[in-house]
Amino acid sequence: MELAIDRVTKRYANKIACDRISLTLHAGVYGLLGANGAGKTTLMRMMCGVLAPTSGTIAFDGIDVNHEDYRDVLGYLPQDFGYYPEFTAQNFMLYIAMLKGLPKVRAMEKSRELLELVSLEKEAKKKIKTFSGGMKQRLGIAQSLLNDPKILILDEPTAGLDPKERVRFRNLISRLGAKRIVLLSTHIVSDVEHIADTILLMKNGQLIHQGTLEQIIDTITGKVWECSVSQEAAEIMCEKHPVINIRQEGEKIFLRLICENPPQDDATGVTATLEDLYLYYFSGVNEQ
Repeated sequence: MELAIDRVTKRYANKIACDRISLTLHAGVYGLLGANGAGKTTLMRMMCGVLAPTSGTIAFDGIDVNHEDYRDVLGYLPQDFGYYPEFTAQNFMLYIAMLKGLPKVRAMEKSRELLELVSLEKEAKKKIKTFSGGMKQRLGIAQSLLNDPKILILDEPTAGLDPKERVRFRNLISRLGAKRIVLLSTHIVSDVEHIADTILLMKNGQLIHQGTLEQIIDTITGKVWECSVSQEAAEIMCEKHPVINIRQEGEKIFLRLICENPPQDDATGVTATLEDLYLYYFSGVNEQ
């Protein structure tokens, strides 16, 4: 099982949304992390055949993204998941199953199975308009799995969910990644940190890092510091360095920040996290 992305570029009139991206994905969960506008959605839409790349190729086990056989192995949950509010969850699943060409009996069986998988079996006959945001997202996952896809692409699936729903969603995604390629796009760092086997960091249309959580974080190991400083010193440091955390502590300002060397003599070096790395690249201060 291999999804090969070879030098894929998407160019518009005055912007390059994706710039010569090459990746090889196998079974597991991949977290595509980047700020809004980094090119994540553009890349995923090309991987789904919704957008045509300006150059480069995308293929699964040798099957080109534009071939009908590629669509047979693809499941997709877009950022703006469309649904019919008057449909019940069950009827919506059957409708999507019909569009995907499943026989009626198989469609009934698969719909029940997937609604149970996403913990919506008790709401199967309720109208979608009564669902919470998390329930709608879980229904979106269920419909994307109707054809037993080997590639599952999820664009910002946890945006807007409360903490409880996000934990439920992350656990579900982790299970799904055991037998398929799952690509999860988000700018919510904790979602990637908890479930991704491999993290892909994207900025300005380019893939700037990829690896395990430990490999990615190693980029800034030894560069994260905490210190308490005066208001004036804090203002200067905030202009020079990516600041992870800032809070008032009496007459002092507590800072957690990233820089090559200790920002002052009594600064304490601390263990780096993925959030630290994210802000290192996307704070607007660091231009790596």
